[in-house]
Order: sequence, then structure tokens, then C-alpha cells
Amino acid sequence: MKIREGQVASRPICMALAVTAEGHRDILGLWAGGEGGEGAEQWLRVLTELKNRGVEDVLMLVCDGLKGLPDAVGEVWPKTVVQTCVVHLLRASFRYAGRQDWDKITKALKPVHTAPTEDAATSRFLEFCEAWGRKYPAIVRLWEPSDLGVEL
Repeated sequence: MKIREGQVASRPICMALAVTAEGHRDILGLWAGGEGGEGAEQWLRVLTELKNRGVEDVLMLVCDGLKGLPDAVGEVWPKTVVQTCVVHLLRASFRYAGRQDWDKITKALKPVHTAPTEDAATSRFLEFCEAWGRKYPAIVRLWEPSDLGVEL
């Protein structure tokens, strides 16, 4: 976003959105990023501020895959599960695939992230690994649950 501080500069805007167990959504805040851009240190300050404002526990945090963010979350709320947003995970997958395969990979991953149960998702993921794992092992590593141990 363009912000005027003497002169106009582009700054990232970080947003924290909460969804309660009852499904109520609430924007907890918006923060303008520093000149260095968005980073784990900035998120650690934001998360600490939220904790100081009364957020006692976070069950799950969904983010864009920023390196260092899971560690920052763990410092503030050690039991929080950190998950990469599916849209960001798909976009990250395309970095490792040839453009000619993007549509096929999208169709092959859709049953994984739309599966109704964890068992169904695991089964669809193993099918994806069988079809695409040899050609694109980096995509498998992005999506692989740490305890699944897929052999390529």
C-alpha cells in the first residue's frame, strides 16, 4: 500500500484476522510494515502485542509461508498449529513445475485440499505422489505432512 511519510512509499500491510470456535470473525488489527518489508521479527512484535491485548490462545494460525513465522508463533503461543494457506501453497508449488503442467497439477492437488477427512486427503496425496512425485519432488516436499514419509 502507498503510505505518505514525508514522501510516498510502498509498505506491506499486515492483517490479523481471528475466527472464534463459534465462527465469529474479527479483524484484530492492521500494521504498516517497515522499510525492510514484512518479516518474522515484525510478526513477533504483532503477535506479542496481540497477546498483551488479551489473546490468550491461538488454536491454528494460517499464513503465507513466511520463513521464521512458525518460530515467532511458537514463542508467543507454543501449542499453536501453523498451516500454510492453500492458495499460497498452490502458488509455491508452481515455482517448481513447468508452466505446461500447472493445470494438471492444480487438478491433481484439488482432491487433496478439498478432501472431507484427513484419511481421504492422505489417500489423494499419495495418488498425487505416485503421479507427479518423480517429476516434481519439491512439490511433494511442500505438501508432505512431516509424519507421512513418502518415498519417491
